[in-house]
Amino acid sequence: MEKNPWIKFPPLNDQAKYRLFCFPYAGGGSNIFRRWPTQLSKMVEVCSIRLPGRERRIRETSITNLDCLLETMTPYLLPYLDKPFAFFGHSMGALISFELARYLFKNQGLCPFHLFISAYRYPKIKKSQPPMSNLPESLFIEEIRRLNGTPQAVLEEEELMKILVPILRADFSILETYVYQDYHPLNCPITVFGGLEDKRITKEELEAWSEGTQVSCSLNMFPGDHFFINSQASNMLPIIDQAFRGLN
Repeated sequence: MEKNPWIKFPPLNDQAKYRLFCFPYAGGGSNIFRRWPTQLSKMVEVCSIRLPGRERRIRETSITNLDCLLETMTPYLLPYLDKPFAFFGHSMGALISFELARYLFKNQGLCPFHLFISAYRYPKIKKSQPPMSNLPESLFIEEIRRLNGTPQAVLEEEELMKILVPILRADFSILETYVYQDYHPLNCPITVFGGLEDKRITKEELEAWSEGTQVSCSLNMFPGDHFFINSQASNMLPIIDQAFRGLN
């Protein structure tokens, strides 16, 4: 594979027939999915998305608007949509993957064969939450602490937080400035994952994803809070793998 700033590819795999593009949660990076290539079938090539402003792209300016993100990212993804592909996204990544699927269909006539949504309500559901992205530093960090997605050791490391806070502010700006627009449902199945102890997302809000597809929608609930992906990947991946096996 040629170098692509937006995608972290696994080692070359001649057996790969399909690609799974994975989108991280707010503040996260491609490292979230580092073990997935070894836990999925060899016929699946895991392509982890690297957003600007983090990891190897730390010197780049973070993007704060979803429309801008989609327009900037899509040309880098198009050359790799030559095989059957699916999207997985957790939390913010779920919103990005959903809107990217709609963007590709509108502008390129392309559609993932499957969409995997994790820990995010159906975007048509409006839920008023106080904006976080512009909070003063101390209040912003306290909110991040409350969300329970950042390790305590990182929260207590001042130098690391200097790097992480601007990334998180940009990501929350993406979420806070997003406006849902009606469009006809996707022509692909949607599999939804949720945490049983997630206080931010209700089961009903996850079930509403059935409105986003003309095909089928299934919901799978796992133990854990909003960041259940960190402890439940081994239970989620067989479900994802089965969707790919169903293509054979």
